[in-house]
Amino acid sequence: MSYAEFLKEDQRLVILRILYEMPSYSSNSSIIYSALDHYGHAISREQVKTHLSWLGQQDLIKTETIGSVIVARLTDFGADVATGKVVVPGVKRPSAGA
Repeated sequence: MSYAEFLKEDQRLVILRILYEMPSYSSNSSIIYSALDHYGHAISREQVKTHLSWLGQQDLIKTETIGSVIVARLTDFGADVATGKVVVPGVKRPSAGA
């Protein structure tokens, strides 16, 4: 696996974990962008939107576009991936105890 693929997988896991930690299991792309930066992933807003699209295609999240912002909501399947109960290719598996 290339380093670029490793980063993508980790970024997708971080997005799922961000949503898992939200009281409503949802957030908007702007907040997710800021949270990714906080967790060491300084990527563009467009890359965040690309990840959200990919996660939606895998049925890990549901999205709704409001203006220029995407609102993402974690699915039950996405929660299982975020907590390591299910492994999905393209998303890093969380560490034990994480």
